[in-house]
Amino acid sequence: MTSSGHNKHTKLMRPSFGTFHRNEWAILGAPCDTIKTLAGQIIEKLSGYYKCAYIDTSHDEDSSAYPGSLSYGAVCELTAHNDFSTLNYHQPLNSIQQRNAFSFADLVLVNGNHHQVKAQVVIIDERKKKSLQKRLEQLTGVQLFLLEETQSEIFDFLKEAIPGWKNIPIYGLRDIARITAFFQDKMQQSKPVLNGLVLAGGKSERMGFDKGAVQWHGKEQRYYMADLLGDICDEVFISCRPEQQALLDSNYQSLPDTFAGLGPFGAILSAFRENPDRAWFVIACDLPMIDGQTLLELVNNRNVSAIATAYKSSINNFPEPLITIWEPKSYPVLLSFLAQGYSCPRKVLINSDTTVIDAADPEVLTNVNTPEDHQLIIRRLQAE
Repeated sequence: MTSSGHNKHTKLMRPSFGTFHRNEWAILGAPCDTIKTLAGQIIEKLSGYYKCAYIDTSHDEDSSAYPGSLSYGAVCELTAHNDFSTLNYHQPLNSIQQRNAFSFADLVLVNGNHHQVKAQVVIIDERKKKSLQKRLEQLTGVQLFLLEETQSEIFDFLKEAIPGWKNIPIYGLRDIARITAFFQDKMQQSKPVLNGLVLAGGKSERMGFDKGAVQWHGKEQRYYMADLLGDICDEVFISCRPEQQALLDSNYQSLPDTFAGLGPFGAILSAFRENPDRAWFVIACDLPMIDGQTLLELVNNRNVSAIATAYKSSINNFPEPLITIWEPKSYPVLLSFLAQGYSCPRKVLINSDTTVIDAADPEVLTNVNTPEDHQLIIRRLQAE
């Protein structure tokens, strides 16, 4: 028997998901074809900026019949078309599988006549008045009312059920421009806060001494980098091995690796484990030529719809994984690569939706791994 005071499992910070996603809205209060049409109009307007998804329930009378090879007992079936793919499962997805399936998206619209999610858009339509009245308990986060052309105000029972209804915007159902602007504003508000992570947990075996402790700019490099990130990030942490933590300056926040033995890959995962809803600006401590303008340039080109925004290496044209902004949606991607035996951050960037930009001065991306590199950098800095 487990005692009442014993926590069997490690307590982890969970992402702020709803039923399917962080940013999800159920549209309800109208016939399903109206909801689907509205969702399509919104998605058409937003798809140039965000990866949008739509969730509904089949309305076919024969929906219980399994399609294709599922009817013969297959557990799933993938059909690759020229421009898209369809993937059918034999069983309904559970909540964990649903969130994984939509983790790549930025915004999810849902037919609220069939699914309940954390935020709602309520259509005022006389045809669905009684149905809406039965769904009052689902209206836990109404953010927008839409009036059908024949309606002039929201129903009285909604005013009674939603205390703050007067503060909720009311638009016409056909006013697609304002509705789209509403979602654009919500997506701007939900832009993940940016944290900084200085990678200083390596053993510096090729260098022969701790690269994070080198003073190229009048202070230890790990602190110099943390100060640079401090100008553009909400919080900054120095990534380290657990045994290093007590040796670091207490004026700086530290974040020990909890994914041991994986190098930078483990440090990035440890950061997301600490806070999975933040984006992480990850930078190695062995980039002595980096300046604040280079960091700001990456922030200004940040693409929150991608999994990451990175500089392109001038050596091989691959993305530089250790001066990269990793978005929250990259966390499940990183874990999926790890599950398949890969622990290379660059491989994740190459094989995922990554925004890659050119550095104004590629020389600033020069890193230092050996004593010879160290002496070369000293000469360069002295020549400036």
